[in-house]
Amino acid sequence: MILEILRDICLPILLVMGLGWGIDRRFRLNLETLVKLNLYLFVPAFIFTRLSTSQLNDAIGMKVIAFTVSVILVMGLVSWIVARDPRERIAMQLGTMFYNCGNWGIPLMALAFPNQGPVVQVFVLATMNVSMFTLGITLAGLQAEHESGETNRAPAWRRLLPILRQPSIYAIVAALVARRFGNPIEDIVFLWKPLTYVADALVGFALITLGVQLSKTRPPRVGGRLAWALGIRLLGGPLVAAGLTWVFGFRGEIAAILILGAASPTAVNAALVAHEFKGDSRFAAAVVFYTTLLASVVVTLLLAALRAGWIPWAVPG
Repeated sequence: MILEILRDICLPILLVMGLGWGIDRRFRLNLETLVKLNLYLFVPAFIFTRLSTSQLNDAIGMKVIAFTVSVILVMGLVSWIVARDPRERIAMQLGTMFYNCGNWGIPLMALAFPNQGPVVQVFVLATMNVSMFTLGITLAGLQAEHESGETNRAPAWRRLLPILRQPSIYAIVAALVARRFGNPIEDIVFLWKPLTYVADALVGFALITLGVQLSKTRPPRVGGRLAWALGIRLLGGPLVAAGLTWVFGFRGEIAAILILGAASPTAVNAALVAHEFKGDSRFAAAVVFYTTLLASVVVTLLLAALRAGWIPWAVPG
């Protein structure tokens, strides 16, 4: 079972990432351009098309949103307890709170749980993006201040400007409005077709971007806060999720989907946001690098445990 999971679920993801790594080694791609294409084009299009057409019951969707927010907050609290000083605490939180439910989680769910997985994951992705482009940007900005040794004296409202410039926020709002009215955009072919073309390209493009990011990363040796970040993200994430699925009343396949998703590596957006807003991008990239390499092992073992019934309330159907 373990070899089958590794071959059919994790290996396809790793191969596309490997293409990005190899292409960057040959042509030295511009990471900043790839970052902006992800943040300002592919992610918003994916969120809008998938969220506006999701068939998941709204009540369950709201529970998934509340669950995801709870995971983020608990992981942030754990990182806050473990870290030793404010500078380290912010870097640790940015590397552990936000997990890769998009360009890792969506392909993972499509392969592991093809019926319900992608549908549930859309709500996780939307919640994670709102959190990343609000709380994540705030943390990255604070980290940049600590790194520079300067305190931002600008009015508080100016701190909102980077958040308000993120199209993913507007994509979520637009998707919810469209969903409320039966998604009339879907009937406007000359608008809907381009959106779906761009949205369908997200998974491949984001995995390639991740491969390029890993190619350009010169990660430090694992130890200290980096080792803690890896453990909190890959082991703490599914443990917290397992407890919260019980608290929120999720059972069966949906519980398994949420637990497996929480074992995803650190979100690429964490490194992208840190890079874009001059935070501790080296640490963020290192956490993304190592968690991505290790996540295949963790996900393989966790999925095998779920299918074997080791978590009684989260046995896939």
